[in-house]
Amino acid sequence: MNTWLRLAIYIIGAPFIGGLLAGIDRRISARMQSRVGPPLLQPFYDVWKLFQKENIVVRRSQNLYIWFFFLFTIFTGALFFSGFDLLLVIFALTLAGIFFVLAAYKASSPYSFIGAERELIQMMAYEPMVLLTAVGIYMVTGSFYVDDAAAYHIPLALKIPGVFLGLMYVMEIKFRKSPFDLSYSHHAHQELVRGITTEFSGSTLGLIEVAHWYENVMLLGWIYLFFASYWALGLVMTALAFFLLILVDNVFARVKWPFALRSAWLVTAVLGAGNLSILVLLK
Repeated sequence: MNTWLRLAIYIIGAPFIGGLLAGIDRRISARMQSRVGPPLLQPFYDVWKLFQKENIVVRRSQNLYIWFFFLFTIFTGALFFSGFDLLLVIFALTLAGIFFVLAAYKASSPYSFIGAERELIQMMAYEPMVLLTAVGIYMVTGSFYVDDAAAYHIPLALKIPGVFLGLMYVMEIKFRKSPFDLSYSHHAHQELVRGITTEFSGSTLGLIEVAHWYENVMLLGWIYLFFASYWALGLVMTALAFFLLILVDNVFARVKWPFALRSAWLVTAVLGAGNLSILVLLK
């Protein structure tokens, strides 16, 4: 598919796909809890309502940081689906996360501060595994470019299964699901306040939700990349991975941040670095 066409589909279609995935997530979670659940399009209704509400801020600059977070999140996905360098994708994603944290710090709220600190801890937890994923893809394909990884003749998951499993582990952090929904949770019953997003309201909060829709579509693209040589298999495995993330979210309770950090680094060392070490020995 043409690069510009992929880019256009992502920029235009990602918020609709991401919102629909959020609705599917809610329905599946509800069924797992023996509930009917909200309508499939409820996330769109919620965001539309947020954009109609008054935007109250503690400091005006916090909205500027959220706009940077939103734009860099879109930029990250645009780089990925355009087939660019994975290291550049990771750098842009990290920069987007930093702007999100800065916005929370700017709000000068104790709850927002705690949420921001937990967000930084989560970034420290998942970043090493994400970087090792890019290194693993390079060691197999000889390139950091997404297009080269997607064109590899066999599924990457067969060559670097440990890296794939390690990435799946930290995806639970990136999707903000239990047991690692530390900075804030999508489930209202788990929070008295919303952590990092406590001091955001109205259109700004709506912008954060849409940014996460963009991000989630890009993250599922990472999973698809491991099976991209067979597109049908890639779609099936991506759907199964998404279901697994929801299942874990509903089965496990939230853990404390030291466990999240230690476990993510342990998985990175054992599955990620271990898999790469085996690759080196086999060459």
